[in-house]
Amino acid sequence: MAFASFDAKRSNAPVAEINMVPLIDVMLVLLVIFIVTAPLLTQAVKLDLPKADSQANLPKPERIEFAIDAAGTRYWNGEPVTREVAAERFLAEGQKQPQPEIQLRADQSVAYRNVAETLADASRAGLSKIGFVSEPEKR
Repeated sequence: MAFASFDAKRSNAPVAEINMVPLIDVMLVLLVIFIVTAPLLTQAVKLDLPKADSQANLPKPERIEFAIDAAGTRYWNGEPVTREVAAERFLAEGQKQPQPEIQLRADQSVAYRNVAETLADASRAGLSKIGFVSEPEKR
C-alpha cells in the first residue's frame, strides 16, 4: 500500500490505490453490532394463549342430477318431468344460496335441441354451475 509522502517530487501525482482502512473499520463495527444484537432477537415472551378449535361451517351445495334420454324425456333426480316443470324447478333452485350444482346427463343420440333448451332454461334461472357427465371411453 502506498501512502502519500511529503516529497516535493511526487506531491502532484494522485494516489492510485484505494484506502481500505475505513471500509474495514465499518465492517468491524457492523460485525460487533450484529454479534451483540443476535442473542436479543431470539428472546420470546412466554404466553399461555387460549386454545380454540373451529371449522368453517360452509353448507355444501345441493347436487341435482338432470338426465335426458334418447326419446327426449327429461328426468329430475330420476323423476320424469316436462320442460315446463323443469324450468320452474330451475327458477326455484336459482334462488337458493349456495346455488346447487346441476349434473347434466344426456344420451348420445338425443337431439341437441333438448340439451340446448335445458341449458337455456337453467341459464335463465341464474344457475351457473352446470356439469356435463359422460362415461369414459372403453379401450
